[in-house]
Amino acid sequence: MSIPHRLEVCCGSLLSVRRAAEGGAYRVELCSGLAEGGLTPSLALIEAAVQVAGLRRHVLVRPRPGDFLYDAAEQALIVRDIRLARQAGVDGVVVGALTPDGDIDEIACQRFVSAATAPLRQTVEGGVRDVPPVALTFHRAFDVCRNPHSALQTLIRLGFQRVLTSGQAPTAQAGIPLLKSLVAQAAGRIIIMPGCGVNVGNAAEILRATGATEIHASLRAPQSSAMRYRHPGVSMGTPGADEYATMETSAEAVRAVVEAIG
Repeated sequence: MSIPHRLEVCCGSLLSVRRAAEGGAYRVELCSGLAEGGLTPSLALIEAAVQVAGLRRHVLVRPRPGDFLYDAAEQALIVRDIRLARQAGVDGVVVGALTPDGDIDEIACQRFVSAATAPLRQTVEGGVRDVPPVALTFHRAFDVCRNPHSALQTLIRLGFQRVLTSGQAPTAQAGIPLLKSLVAQAAGRIIIMPGCGVNVGNAAEILRATGATEIHASLRAPQSSAMRYRHPGVSMGTPGADEYATMETSAEAVRAVVEAIG
């Protein structure tokens, strides 16, 4: 019996989550700040995404852009956000941390694992409820670690269920050799999920060549604003960027990838 291939879609808005569900994605990774590699989304967005039926919801917990070396205060933020995401009803969290020497920060990651899995109670109307544990994905901090094979063994030992990685290459397609090696090393103990530059034209080939069973993509397209009045010459972000267009998940692209990977 063949193992089904699953598509995870990176989503930065509620509209994108809805479109991912419409296209048949298995799971979304909810985040903000996609232009900066992804940051922790707002609690309100997490709560709204949990209400979207038809898929599983994982949440990126990354407190700032830049490297993955976090001090004690930043680690505390990550722990708090993991617990808040659990209480909101997500299925998993996506986290990671490295040491100054580029190894997995085991002490920080142990804190994250505990926040995701330790007993947690939540006060709700009418009493108190036990909050279930959530799955753990190690994010693309893996792609800038010093020794990926050693890092993978560490993540297995720490209790992570999944690693999102481009195979330490600019794209998952370029990283196929390392991804294939990691899948073999994992031997079913942890899921290797290729991501970065995945599209309808290469998703099936990446899965076939690496032996992976899950794949991660953004599959976004420009979405024009409904604004009729547009003030020229004022930028809220990157100078020269179109302030009246956003990049949103394409349900058609999601559907095409789901069909391509079978």
